[in-house]
Amino acid sequence: MKNTIFTGAGVAIITPMLEDGSVDYAGLAKNIDFQIENGTDAIIICGTTGESSTLDDKEHRECIRFAVEHTHNRIPVIAGTGSNDTKYAIELSQEAQELGANGLLIVTPYYNKTTQRGLVAHYNAIADSVDLPIILYNVPSRTGVGFDVSTVAALAEHKNIAAIKEASGNIGYTAKVAAKCGDKIDIYSGNDDMIVPIMSLGGKGVISVLSNVLPKETHQMTQYCLENNFAAASELQLKYLRLINDLFMEVNPIPVKEAMNQLGMPSGPCRMPLLDMSDEHKAAMQATLRAYGMLS
Repeated sequence: MKNTIFTGAGVAIITPMLEDGSVDYAGLAKNIDFQIENGTDAIIICGTTGESSTLDDKEHRECIRFAVEHTHNRIPVIAGTGSNDTKYAIELSQEAQELGANGLLIVTPYYNKTTQRGLVAHYNAIADSVDLPIILYNVPSRTGVGFDVSTVAALAEHKNIAAIKEASGNIGYTAKVAAKCGDKIDIYSGNDDMIVPIMSLGGKGVISVLSNVLPKETHQMTQYCLENNFAAASELQLKYLRLINDLFMEVNPIPVKEAMNQLGMPSGPCRMPLLDMSDEHKAAMQATLRAYGMLS
């Protein structure tokens, strides 16, 4: 059994931007503090929600450094260091380790669409190069390639591969991973609408978009699950389903950044090719936030 990186709700934190398109580090500090003050259990920096794909190399490394230093060991910081170039993923992972990250989130290599054998080689090469726990990131809708259950089981044998962020949306697949791998790998939900179902199968928590705007409630949902109070957890899951769905009415992170802008939180624009939400969707988001009492 490997050490668990965190249990509960980890936030897939946005990267706030200034109007000129540069990273808003003061805003990032405020968002990190807001998360910690409201019970979030881990900060995941430079993931999909953090627009890692449009951060340049210097910004990517600086965001990791800043998050680690500002969090200052209050909760774990997990750095997104995945790439479709194994050599670059190794370099970025090693630097994240040097900067003090507590773990790594590594997405399947996108666009290349390697084989399952290639996935094993890719992840083992990265895991061999660092001494940090790694979370596999399974999101085939984004990358075009996912893990076979047998591939997850093979990777779980590596001492540094500790968990999987499961964002395929397939609960049957998640059950098969849990059955096959047991305590050799932790499972985190990568979808906010599946927190309770995945944790009912033994998942340790969520890497959450919702937590950007509702950290306390997302944390509480996971805590109920960890306490085996699935009735209370299910109430929260269903209560916030409308907002969870609206946070994906356009491609992530467009809606969550719009919600944060409406709430007056540090956010700013997305980077192209992602654009601001349509006026119709902005109005729908505003109506949802009002319905939850988050906007007056």
